[in-house]
Amino acid sequence: MIVWVNGAFGSGKTTLVDEVRRRWPEALVYDPEMVGYVLREIVEVPTGDFQDLRLWRRQVADLAVALVEEYRRPVLVPMTLVDPGYTAEIFGVLEGAGVTVHHFFLTVSEDELVRRIDGRSFTPDDPERDERVRRWCKSRIRVCVASMETLPGGTVFLDGARSPGLLADDVLTRVGSHP
Repeated sequence: MIVWVNGAFGSGKTTLVDEVRRRWPEALVYDPEMVGYVLREIVEVPTGDFQDLRLWRRQVADLAVALVEEYRRPVLVPMTLVDPGYTAEIFGVLEGAGVTVHHFFLTVSEDELVRRIDGRSFTPDDPERDERVRRWCKSRIRVCVASMETLPGGTVFLDGARSPGLLADDVLTRVGSHP
């Protein structure tokens, strides 16, 4: 089983996954951003967004399937994925492999997303890069919010303004793994 936690940058995906993992210790946490960081070291990313690399999407899906098959444990995935074609491509591979996917999307107001992004430090040792990352994240807010209309059927929308504990309760109840 894969529990994919989606939402705009700053919506609380990683915080929610950390809380779910704390309550569900057998679950593995898989962050597809790591695949993107590795690919950036190997190949050029012309658009600046590694999700635009077909290889990234392929590797993300294949590694997720392999984690489920190899370890027979639930996999928690905190990752913004809003392009409907990319979502269909990745989820299609997962479902084609017989992996159950529970897809959650955290909804948060645009003002709150900006506040959260401004309050984060992505690269504390490099303030200029930190600011570039913040600008990029904020530039993607509208695309992420607009994507809610194109997400796969069965996506569960969660109010990202709620506490991580309450959100984790919702996720664990919906996937049938609440203690």
